[in-house]
Amino acid sequence: MKSTALIKPYFIENRVPIFFGLVCLIIVDLLQLFIPRILKWAIDDLTALQIDSKGLFFYSAWMVGIALMIGIFRYLWRRCLLGTSRRVEEGLRNRFFAHIQILSVSYFDKAKTGDLMAHATNDIQQIRMATGMGMVALNDSIVLGMASIGFMAYINIKLTLLVLIPMPLIVMGTLFFSKKMHKRYMEVQGAFSDLTEVVRERFAGIRIIKAYNLQSFETKKVEVISKKYVNKNLGLVKIVGSFFPMMLLFSNISLAIVLYFGGRQAILLTITPGDFVAFLSYLGILTWPMMALGWVTNLIQRGRASLDRLNRILQIQPEIADMPDAKPVHRIKGGIIFENVSYSYKRDVFPVLSKIDINLEPGKILGIVGPPGSGKTTFLSLIPRLYDVSHGRILLDNKDVKSIQISGLRSRISFVSQEPFLFAGTVRENIALGNNNIKKDELIRASALASLYETIKSFPDGFDTVTGEKGVILSGGQKQRIALARAFLQDTPILILDDPISQVDLETGALIIQSIRAMAGKRTVIIVSHRLSAVMLADQIITLDKGSIVESGTHARLMENNRYYAKTFRLQEIEEGLGA
Repeated sequence: MKSTALIKPYFIENRVPIFFGLVCLIIVDLLQLFIPRILKWAIDDLTALQIDSKGLFFYSAWMVGIALMIGIFRYLWRRCLLGTSRRVEEGLRNRFFAHIQILSVSYFDKAKTGDLMAHATNDIQQIRMATGMGMVALNDSIVLGMASIGFMAYINIKLTLLVLIPMPLIVMGTLFFSKKMHKRYMEVQGAFSDLTEVVRERFAGIRIIKAYNLQSFETKKVEVISKKYVNKNLGLVKIVGSFFPMMLLFSNISLAIVLYFGGRQAILLTITPGDFVAFLSYLGILTWPMMALGWVTNLIQRGRASLDRLNRILQIQPEIADMPDAKPVHRIKGGIIFENVSYSYKRDVFPVLSKIDINLEPGKILGIVGPPGSGKTTFLSLIPRLYDVSHGRILLDNKDVKSIQISGLRSRISFVSQEPFLFAGTVRENIALGNNNIKKDELIRASALASLYETIKSFPDGFDTVTGEKGVILSGGQKQRIALARAFLQDTPILILDDPISQVDLETGALIIQSIRAMAGKRTVIIVSHRLSAVMLADQIITLDKGSIVESGTHARLMENNRYYAKTFRLQEIEEGLGA
C-alpha cells in the first residue's frame, strides 16, 4: 500500500473545509497582487503631479480595505487548512494507536517502546506540517507565483523573461536536493526513535541507576546516542543549509536583473516609474513562492519520510487474529483441554512446551509447579491466545480456541500476570479497570478477597489514593494484591494466576489462597506458584520441567512419588515452619 493512501481518507472526509480554505487562500493571494497596482497608480500620479490629498486618501483607503480583506480571508484559510491538518494528525494518531492495540504480544517482544513513541509523536507531527503548511506553500508556489509572473508580464514581457532565467536552475536544484533530503530525514527520524527509547528506559530505571550509583555511566550512554542524533541532524542541515541559500541566491539574481534592466527602461521611459516600483513589488511577492518551493520540498520530504515509517508499522499484520470462521461465544463453562500441545517462540528452535496433554473439567483447580524457565508462564499465555500453539490444539468446552472470537475468549478470562502492572491513576481505577459502573461494595468485596481492604483503609484517600506511575508509591505486595482484586472483581468463568502470592508474606498469602480455594466449583482456576502450599489442595497438579510434564496428580500422589514436587514441598515446609 502506498504511504499517501494513509492520509487520503482524511482529505476526502474534510474536502469541504479544504476546498473552502483553498478558495480563501487563493483570494488572499489575488488580493496581495492588487496592492502593487494601486502603488503604481499612486506613483504615476505623483510623478505626473496629477494627484491631491483627496486622491492619496482614496489610494490609501483602497490599501487599508484590501489589507482588511486579506486579514479576514487569511484567518479563514488558516482555520480551514491548518484545522484540517490537525484533524489528520488526530486521525492518524488514533489509527496508529488502534493498530498497535491489535498487534500480537509477540510483536512487543521485539518492538522498542521509544520507537513507537517517536512514531506517535514526532512522525505524525511532521505529517501534519506537510499536510497543513505544505499545502499552503504548494498553493502559493503555484497560484501566487504564476499570477505574479502574469502581472509582471503585463507590465513588460521582456523584463519578465529576463527575471525568469534562474527558474530552470531552481527546478533542477530542487529535484537534486529533494532526494538527498528524503534519505537524511529517514536517518534523522530513526535516530530520534533510538534517542527516545534510551531516554525513556533511563527514566523508567532511575531507581536502579541511583541505587547502583550509575549516573555518570548512564549519562555517557545517553550522550553517545544524543551525539548520534545531533550528527544525523547536522548531516541534514548540510543539505537544507545549501538548499535555502541557493533559493535566495537565485531570487537576488532576479532582483539584480530587474534593478539593472528595469532601471534603464524607467530612465528611458520605456516603462513608467510606477511600473518599475510595481515590478519590484511583484518580484518581492514572487520571492515567497520561490522560497515556498524550497520550503514545501522540505516539508514534503519530512512528511514523506515520516509517512513511510508510519506506513511500515500499519502494514504489519497481527500474528494472532480471528479465523475467518471464528464465532462469538455466549456462555463458557470453563472446561480446558490441551491436546498434544507444543510451542516454540521461533521456528526451528527447541520448543518451550512439548507434547502437553491436560484435561481440566469446569470448576476445577489446576496447579502448575516447576523450576524457573520450565514453560509455566508460556502455558498460561496459550489459553487466552496471547501466543498460538505451534502444534496440537487447545479446547475450551470442547471447542478449539481458534474457532472462538478473540475478544469473546479474553473477556471470559481473568489473567493475573507474574509482574502486575498498574496504570497511573487511583486504586479504584486500577481495580475497576475502565468499568465506571462498579459499586463500592463490589470493590470492597474484591479487595477483601485479595486481603487488600484493610490496607486500602489505611491509605489517606482510601480507594481514591493515587498510585503514581506503575504504582510507584506502593509496595510489590500491594501492587500484586491490587492485580488480584482486579481479577476477582471480574465475574469470569476462568481465572488464571501466575505466581499470585510471590510478593506477600506467608500469612497474607494463606488468606489469598483460601479465597481462591473458595472459588472451586464456581470458576475454573489455573494457578502457577513457586510456593507449593498455594497449589497443594488443587484438584490436579502438574510439574513442568524443560517444557514437558514430568509428573501429574493430586498432592498426596505427588508426595508418594518423591520427585521434584515432594522434595520441594518438604524443603519449603521446613523453611516456612509449617511442620513445627
